[in-house]
Amino acid sequence: MPLSAQPPASGEPYVLTASLDNARHLSSLLRAVHFRDHATCFATANGLRVTVEDAKCIQANAFIQAEIFQEFAVQEETVTFRINLSVLLDCLTIFGTSSLPGTSTALRMCYRGYGCPLMLFLEEGGVVTVCKINTQEPDELLDFDFCSTKVVNKIILQSEGLREAFSELDMTSEVLQITTSPDKPYFRLSTFGNAGSAHLDYPRDSDLMEAFHCNQTQTNRYKISLLKPSTKALALSCKVSIRTDAQGFLSLQYMIRNEDGQICFVEYYCCPDEDITEAEL
Repeated sequence: MPLSAQPPASGEPYVLTASLDNARHLSSLLRAVHFRDHATCFATANGLRVTVEDAKCIQANAFIQAEIFQEFAVQEETVTFRINLSVLLDCLTIFGTSSLPGTSTALRMCYRGYGCPLMLFLEEGGVVTVCKINTQEPDELLDFDFCSTKVVNKIILQSEGLREAFSELDMTSEVLQITTSPDKPYFRLSTFGNAGSAHLDYPRDSDLMEAFHCNQTQTNRYKISLLKPSTKALALSCKVSIRTDAQGFLSLQYMIRNEDGQICFVEYYCCPDEDITEAEL
Protein backbone atom coordinates (compact mmCIF):
# COMPACT_ATOMS: atom_id res chain seq x y z
CA MET A 1 0.00 0.00 0.00
CA PRO A 2 1.53 3.35 -0.97
CA LEU A 3 0.64 5.03 2.31
CA SER A 4 2.43 2.49 4.47
CA ALA A 5 5.70 3.44 2.84
CA GLN A 6 5.23 7.12 3.60
CA PRO A 7 7.94 8.33 6.00
CA PRO A 8 6.86 10.23 9.10
CA ALA A 9 7.25 13.99 8.93
CA SER A 10 10.02 15.67 10.87
CA GLY A 11 9.41 16.32 14.56
CA GLU A 12 8.26 14.12 17.42
CA PRO A 13 7.80 10.42 16.61
CA TYR A 14 4.26 9.08 16.40
CA VAL A 15 2.88 7.31 19.49
CA LEU A 16 0.24 5.66 17.29
CA THR A 17 0.43 4.57 13.66
CA ALA A 18 -2.12 2.35 11.94
CA SER A 19 -2.74 1.39 8.31
CA LEU A 20 -5.74 -0.20 6.62
CA ASP A 21 -6.13 -1.26 3.01
CA ASN A 22 -9.85 -0.52 3.23
CA ALA A 23 -11.00 2.41 5.38
CA ARG A 24 -14.60 1.17 5.09
CA HIS A 25 -13.80 -1.58 7.63
CA LEU A 26 -13.18 1.14 10.21
CA SER A 27 -15.92 3.56 9.19
CA SER A 28 -18.69 0.93 9.28
CA LEU A 29 -17.74 -0.05 12.85
CA LEU A 30 -17.55 3.57 13.97
CA ARG A 31 -20.98 4.26 12.48
CA ALA A 32 -22.32 1.46 14.71
CA VAL A 33 -21.46 3.56 17.82
CA HIS A 34 -22.13 6.99 16.32
CA PHE A 35 -25.03 8.29 18.39
CA ARG A 36 -23.14 11.25 19.91
CA ASP A 37 -20.72 13.66 18.25
CA HIS A 38 -17.71 12.87 20.42
CA ALA A 39 -15.87 9.66 21.25
CA THR A 40 -12.88 8.66 23.35
CA CYS A 41 -10.24 6.51 21.66
CA PHE A 42 -7.96 4.06 23.48
CA ALA A 43 -5.07 2.43 21.65
CA THR A 44 -3.04 -0.41 23.16
CA ALA A 45 -0.92 -3.18 21.66
CA ASN A 46 -4.15 -5.21 21.35
CA GLY A 47 -5.86 -2.70 19.08
CA LEU A 48 -8.20 0.28 19.13
CA ARG A 49 -11.26 0.85 21.32
CA VAL A 50 -13.65 3.72 20.56
CA THR A 51 -16.11 4.62 23.33
CA VAL A 52 -19.24 6.78 23.15
CA GLU A 53 -21.45 7.64 26.13
CA ASP A 54 -24.75 9.40 26.66
CA ALA A 55 -26.25 10.74 29.89
CA LYS A 56 -24.16 8.35 31.99
CA CYS A 57 -26.82 5.72 31.17
CA ILE A 58 -25.50 4.06 28.04
CA GLN A 59 -22.03 3.34 26.74
CA ALA A 60 -20.99 1.89 23.38
CA ASN A 61 -17.58 0.42 22.58
CA ALA A 62 -16.23 -0.52 19.16
CA PHE A 63 -13.26 -2.90 19.36
CA ILE A 64 -10.94 -3.07 16.35
CA GLN A 65 -8.26 -5.66 17.03
CA ALA A 66 -4.67 -4.95 15.98
CA GLU A 67 -4.83 -7.92 13.56
CA ILE A 68 -7.46 -6.11 11.46
CA PHE A 69 -4.88 -3.48 10.52
CA GLN A 70 -2.06 -4.09 8.05
CA GLU A 71 0.15 -2.05 10.40
CA PHE A 72 -0.57 -1.17 14.02
CA ALA A 73 2.08 0.29 16.32
CA VAL A 74 1.63 1.89 19.75
CA GLN A 75 4.67 3.34 21.49
CA GLU A 76 3.05 3.78 24.92
CA GLU A 77 1.12 1.37 27.13
CA THR A 78 -2.12 3.25 26.38
CA VAL A 79 -2.70 6.15 24.01
CA THR A 80 -5.92 8.03 24.81
CA PHE A 81 -7.62 11.01 23.20
CA ARG A 82 -11.11 12.44 22.61
CA ILE A 83 -12.22 13.24 19.09
CA ASN A 84 -15.21 14.50 17.15
CA LEU A 85 -16.58 11.24 15.77
CA SER A 86 -18.79 12.99 13.21
CA VAL A 87 -15.75 14.73 11.70
CA LEU A 88 -13.71 11.52 11.76
CA LEU A 89 -16.44 9.67 9.84
CA ASP A 90 -16.70 12.50 7.32
CA CYS A 91 -12.95 12.26 6.71
CA LEU A 92 -12.94 8.45 6.40
CA THR A 93 -15.63 8.66 3.73
CA ILE A 94 -14.17 11.69 1.95
CA PHE A 95 -14.02 9.71 -1.32
CA GLY A 96 -17.65 8.62 -0.88
CA THR A 97 -19.29 5.73 0.93
CA SER A 98 -19.70 3.46 -2.12
CA SER A 99 -16.43 2.82 -3.94
CA LEU A 100 -16.36 1.41 -7.46
CA PRO A 101 -15.98 -2.39 -7.65
CA GLY A 102 -12.38 -3.37 -7.11
CA THR A 103 -11.41 -0.05 -5.54
CA SER A 104 -11.08 0.91 -1.90
CA THR A 105 -9.80 3.81 0.16
CA ALA A 106 -6.45 3.09 1.83
CA LEU A 107 -5.89 4.69 5.22
CA ARG A 108 -2.85 5.59 7.27
CA MET A 109 -3.59 7.08 10.69
CA CYS A 110 -0.94 8.83 12.81
CA TYR A 111 -0.97 10.56 16.21
CA ARG A 112 1.99 12.25 17.91
CA GLY A 113 0.49 12.44 21.40
CA TYR A 114 -1.28 14.75 23.84
CA GLY A 115 -2.45 18.00 22.28
CA CYS A 116 -1.61 16.96 18.73
CA PRO A 117 -4.12 16.39 15.92
CA LEU A 118 -5.00 12.96 14.58
CA MET A 119 -3.55 12.75 11.06
CA LEU A 120 -5.35 10.77 8.37
CA PHE A 121 -3.74 10.01 5.00
CA LEU A 122 -6.38 8.63 2.62
CA GLU A 123 -5.59 7.33 -0.85
CA GLU A 124 -7.89 6.12 -3.60
CA GLY A 125 -7.08 5.78 -7.29
CA GLY A 126 -3.75 7.55 -6.85
CA VAL A 127 -5.31 10.60 -5.16
CA VAL A 128 -4.10 11.29 -1.61
CA THR A 129 -6.01 13.46 0.86
CA VAL A 130 -4.55 14.54 4.21
CA CYS A 131 -6.91 15.34 7.11
CA LYS A 132 -5.94 16.80 10.49
CA ILE A 133 -8.55 16.41 13.23
CA ASN A 134 -8.08 18.24 16.52
CA THR A 135 -8.04 16.02 19.61
CA GLN A 136 -9.28 16.94 23.07
CA GLU A 137 -8.77 16.03 26.69
CA PRO A 138 -10.49 12.66 27.23
CA ASP A 139 -13.52 12.56 29.52
CA GLU A 140 -13.71 10.28 32.52
CA LEU A 141 -15.88 7.37 31.42
CA LEU A 142 -18.22 5.11 33.34
CA ASP A 143 -16.85 1.76 34.41
CA PHE A 144 -19.69 -0.74 34.17
CA ASP A 145 -17.32 -3.38 35.66
CA PHE A 146 -18.91 -6.15 33.61
CA CYS A 147 -16.45 -8.93 34.47
CA SER A 148 -17.57 -12.50 33.83
CA THR A 149 -17.80 -13.34 37.54
CA LYS A 150 -20.58 -10.76 38.01
CA VAL A 151 -22.69 -11.95 35.07
CA VAL A 152 -25.90 -13.62 36.29
CA ASN A 153 -27.49 -14.57 32.97
CA LYS A 154 -26.01 -14.89 29.48
CA ILE A 155 -27.73 -15.69 26.19
CA ILE A 156 -26.20 -15.86 22.71
CA LEU A 157 -28.65 -15.37 19.85
CA GLN A 158 -28.27 -15.25 16.12
CA SER A 159 -28.75 -11.57 15.30
CA GLU A 160 -31.71 -12.21 13.02
CA GLY A 161 -33.67 -13.21 16.13
CA LEU A 162 -33.17 -9.82 17.75
CA ARG A 163 -33.74 -7.96 14.47
CA GLU A 164 -37.08 -9.77 14.24
CA ALA A 165 -37.93 -8.65 17.78
CA PHE A 166 -37.25 -4.98 17.07
CA SER A 167 -39.42 -5.14 13.95
CA GLU A 168 -42.34 -6.95 15.64
CA LEU A 169 -42.51 -5.32 19.06
CA ASP A 170 -44.31 -2.02 19.64
CA MET A 171 -41.65 0.69 19.52
CA THR A 172 -44.12 3.31 20.79
CA SER A 173 -43.40 1.74 24.19
CA GLU A 174 -41.08 3.75 26.43
CA VAL A 175 -39.39 0.62 27.76
CA LEU A 176 -38.26 -2.80 26.65
CA GLN A 177 -38.74 -5.43 29.34
CA ILE A 178 -36.34 -8.37 29.30
CA THR A 179 -37.17 -11.53 31.26
CA THR A 180 -34.72 -14.43 31.57
CA SER A 181 -35.65 -17.54 33.49
CA PRO A 182 -34.34 -21.11 33.92
CA ASP A 183 -37.94 -22.22 33.13
CA LYS A 184 -40.58 -20.96 30.72
CA PRO A 185 -40.69 -18.41 29.15
CA TYR A 186 -36.83 -18.71 29.24
CA PHE A 187 -36.18 -15.50 27.31
CA ARG A 188 -38.96 -12.97 26.78
CA LEU A 189 -38.96 -9.46 25.32
CA SER A 190 -41.96 -7.27 26.14
CA THR A 191 -43.18 -3.80 25.20
CA PHE A 192 -46.08 -1.72 26.50
CA GLY A 193 -47.09 0.71 23.77
CA ASN A 194 -50.14 2.47 22.40
CA ALA A 195 -51.57 -0.80 21.08
CA GLY A 196 -51.17 -2.60 24.41
CA SER A 197 -48.66 -5.17 25.62
CA ALA A 198 -46.62 -7.30 23.22
CA HIS A 199 -44.42 -10.28 24.10
CA LEU A 200 -41.92 -12.29 22.09
CA ASP A 201 -40.66 -15.56 23.59
CA TYR A 202 -37.57 -17.58 22.66
CA PRO A 203 -37.48 -21.17 23.93
CA ARG A 204 -34.06 -22.36 25.01
CA ASP A 205 -34.05 -24.96 22.20
CA SER A 206 -34.87 -22.36 19.52
CA ASP A 207 -32.82 -22.58 16.33
CA LEU A 208 -31.86 -18.95 16.93
CA MET A 209 -30.48 -19.68 20.42
CA GLU A 210 -26.76 -20.55 20.38
CA ALA A 211 -26.20 -20.55 24.15
CA PHE A 212 -28.45 -20.23 27.19
CA HIS A 213 -26.93 -19.80 30.66
CA CYS A 214 -29.55 -18.66 33.16
CA ASN A 215 -28.81 -18.86 36.90
CA GLN A 216 -31.88 -17.04 38.20
CA THR A 217 -35.09 -15.40 37.00
CA GLN A 218 -34.59 -11.74 36.19
CA THR A 219 -36.99 -9.11 34.87
CA ASN A 220 -35.60 -5.68 34.02
CA ARG A 221 -36.81 -2.75 31.97
CA TYR A 222 -34.67 -0.49 29.79
CA LYS A 223 -35.58 2.76 28.07
CA ILE A 224 -36.05 2.03 24.36
CA SER A 225 -34.58 5.46 23.56
CA LEU A 226 -31.29 4.23 25.06
CA LEU A 227 -31.36 0.90 23.22
CA LYS A 228 -32.24 2.28 19.78
CA PRO A 229 -28.66 3.36 18.93
CA SER A 230 -27.54 -0.27 19.30
CA THR A 231 -29.71 -1.28 16.32
CA LYS A 232 -26.96 0.14 14.06
CA ALA A 233 -24.59 -2.53 15.39
CA LEU A 234 -27.36 -5.15 15.31
CA ALA A 235 -27.87 -4.53 11.59
CA LEU A 236 -24.19 -5.32 10.89
CA SER A 237 -23.84 -8.28 13.23
CA CYS A 238 -24.25 -12.04 12.88
CA LYS A 239 -24.49 -12.93 16.60
CA VAL A 240 -25.35 -11.07 19.78
CA SER A 241 -24.47 -11.92 23.37
CA ILE A 242 -27.00 -10.61 25.92
CA ARG A 243 -25.72 -10.47 29.50
CA THR A 244 -27.09 -9.07 32.76
CA ASP A 245 -25.55 -8.69 36.19
CA ALA A 246 -27.21 -8.81 39.62
CA GLN A 247 -28.15 -5.10 39.44
CA GLY A 248 -29.82 -5.55 36.05
CA PHE A 249 -27.15 -3.76 34.03
CA LEU A 250 -27.32 -4.96 30.44
CA SER A 251 -24.50 -5.82 28.05
CA LEU A 252 -25.24 -6.34 24.35
CA GLN A 253 -22.14 -7.59 22.55
CA TYR A 254 -22.44 -7.77 18.78
CA MET A 255 -20.13 -9.94 16.69
CA ILE A 256 -19.50 -8.30 13.32
CA ARG A 257 -17.76 -9.96 10.37
CA ASN A 258 -16.29 -7.54 7.82
CA GLU A 259 -16.01 -8.03 4.05
CA ASP A 260 -12.73 -9.91 4.49
CA GLY A 261 -14.24 -12.32 7.02
CA GLN A 262 -12.44 -10.72 9.99
CA ILE A 263 -14.28 -10.53 13.30
CA CYS A 264 -14.78 -7.33 15.32
CA PHE A 265 -17.00 -6.54 18.26
CA VAL A 266 -19.29 -3.70 19.27
CA GLU A 267 -20.59 -3.68 22.82
CA TYR A 268 -23.37 -1.60 24.37
CA TYR A 269 -23.86 -1.23 28.12
CA CYS A 270 -27.19 0.06 29.40
CA CYS A 271 -28.41 0.72 32.93
CA PRO A 272 -31.89 -0.47 33.94
CA ASP A 273 -34.76 2.00 34.14
CA GLU A 274 -34.76 3.20 37.75
CA ASP A 275 -38.25 4.71 37.37
CA ILE A 276 -39.77 1.23 37.39
CA THR A 277 -40.66 -0.10 40.84
CA GLU A 278 -40.68 -3.74 41.85
CA ALA A 279 -44.49 -3.57 42.18
CA GLU A 280 -44.85 -2.62 38.53
CA LEU A 281 -42.85 -5.66 37.47
